[in-house]
Amino acid sequence: MSNDPTESRPWRTSGHQAPVRLFLTATDGDAAALAEKRAAGFPIELVIVPLGGDVSAKDLDGAAAAVIQLSVDDDKAVEKFTALSQANDIPLLAAAFDPPLAFVRALVRGGAHDVIPLPLDVAELETSLKPIREAFNEKVRQGTARHSRMVSVIKAEGGVGATAIITQLATRFATNERNAGREACLIDFDVQFGDAAFQLGLKPQLTLNDLIEAGGRIDGDFLRTVATDHPSGLQIVSAPNAITPLEALSSERALTLVELAMKEFGTVFVDLPTNWTNWSLSMLARSDLVLMVCELTIPSLNRARRQLDLIKEQDLADLDVRVIVNRFEKGLFKKVTREDAERVLGRPVAYTVVNDHATMSSAIERGVPISDIRRRSPLGKDLDTLDNGLAAALGLER
Repeated sequence: MSNDPTESRPWRTSGHQAPVRLFLTATDGDAAALAEKRAAGFPIELVIVPLGGDVSAKDLDGAAAAVIQLSVDDDKAVEKFTALSQANDIPLLAAAFDPPLAFVRALVRGGAHDVIPLPLDVAELETSLKPIREAFNEKVRQGTARHSRMVSVIKAEGGVGATAIITQLATRFATNERNAGREACLIDFDVQFGDAAFQLGLKPQLTLNDLIEAGGRIDGDFLRTVATDHPSGLQIVSAPNAITPLEALSSERALTLVELAMKEFGTVFVDLPTNWTNWSLSMLARSDLVLMVCELTIPSLNRARRQLDLIKEQDLADLDVRVIVNRFEKGLFKKVTREDAERVLGRPVAYTVVNDHATMSSAIERGVPISDIRRRSPLGKDLDTLDNGLAAALGLER
């Protein structure tokens, strides 16, 4: 852990990663025990400052709240604390040894959410942070609701590389969303053959099956416990470890899970199984956007067309379906062209992803983003185009 208060740290709208930063002049007692732990759901960061040292607004970057130690003997302590409070929107708490009542009142008038006596007591810190956590969660719920979107991924057939595309796309999307102060989640609903987590190098102990078995007892905190945090910022709910019958999931249960995920994370990617079920059709109908992945071959295009016909037959003709042609190759002597694909599908091809088997396979084998394999590549460029188009279609400002 770095003690440099100016070090940049990521911030997320959810607040589950934004820390409470303790600016203290000593590490005695419970303060030292709190370092790198949690209080009221916030991770704790301990920053040692010299006696009489000032904390600037820049030092608070990325924090959910801050506790600042003050000296009752410093005539300018209240004045400096008030100025810092007015210079940013981050909740500030003051901490001092034996603070007199007049000192406490002056700090509260100056913007302190609370004044905590030193040495720091864990239980007292929890109590002081609870109102901040509640306000933080409410702000998050309101902000996330404005950006709640569901993107379903369907495939013309197994083996078209849909999961590879969605995992690589979702990690890029999540990184860009994190930079905008938002989150993204990927739920692998392919309960029989899903391997999205595996392709990203993850081996979660908890999976979608735990959410299914929990019935109506799940909430946002439990969902976050099941989800695995990828370094990109993407939250991933893995498919069950064992092959699960498709009928183990009902339409009501599936939709409840997705609605909860959207409320908690914002944008939710759903990787659906190849075989259609009542619940997968229900989820398709709920989607804000659908990505259909196929290849530039006659069998793949015909199967994609049959799925598009099914969507139309289910009175979902108005659904926003964007076709992605994977493993796309250009050439004068190709038997099937992009124009042929559009003629068979009866709609335009929205995106193409270049055929770069070596790079994609290497990324999957190592469980890393393709940028770790090749920093700049045509494949990466196509994924960036997909990411930008997706953000625009969902109305997300970055």
